[in-house]
Amino acid sequence: MLEDLKKRVYEANMLLPKYGLVTFTWGNVSEIDREMGIFAIKPSGVDYDKLTPDDMVLMDLNGNKVEGNYNPSSDTATHLELYKAFEKIGGVVHTHSPWATSWAQAGRAIPCYGTTHADYIYGEVPCARCLTGEEFKQYERNTGLLIVECFRDRDYEAVPAVLCKNHGPFTWGKDGHEAVHNAVVLEEVAKMAARCEMINPQVQPAPQELQDKHYYRKHGANAYYGQGK
Repeated sequence: MLEDLKKRVYEANMLLPKYGLVTFTWGNVSEIDREMGIFAIKPSGVDYDKLTPDDMVLMDLNGNKVEGNYNPSSDTATHLELYKAFEKIGGVVHTHSPWATSWAQAGRAIPCYGTTHADYIYGEVPCARCLTGEEFKQYERNTGLLIVECFRDRDYEAVPAVLCKNHGPFTWGKDGHEAVHNAVVLEEVAKMAARCEMINPQVQPAPQELQDKHYYRKHGANAYYGQGK
């Protein structure tokens, strides 16, 4: 079972360079087996073209390495805090994809300007505050706790993405592949939003009725997009 988990996480990580979300080793994907309380994550600083499924590192929810020849991603503690707080997610992605990271560096949430955004993310993509003072001593763990704080009054399933100020984006989903899918969507809507503001600096978010229509036709009990189950 854990070999299958490592294989899925390897395959999900390999999608990051495929979709242009990472440069060099600037990103990572993890996926958790909830029954076993184990998640697999990319090793730290290993080139994508050198990775194999066996290189994925297995971690428990206490932050202990269960299996692996390498050190886990430096962002492991962030992933861990998200798994502990967001009990319905099964995968987490972090990248430094250029458009989403540009919004993060600007310290701005990404408004919902159109239906592409509304199809996948309900409302704006929030930008969490920057860590301060003592928080930097446990940088990665506190980044995760900061994201959790940002979602105290938000639905993490309806908004499967966040920007960390001066840093970059994190996304999540039911598994690693869905988390990557959401990372691709986030990068595209970040690019569209930036261009939208370039074309029309006075642009306003899409009408709430339009946002509701597009989000709920794909999500929830009354969704009707696609071919059903």
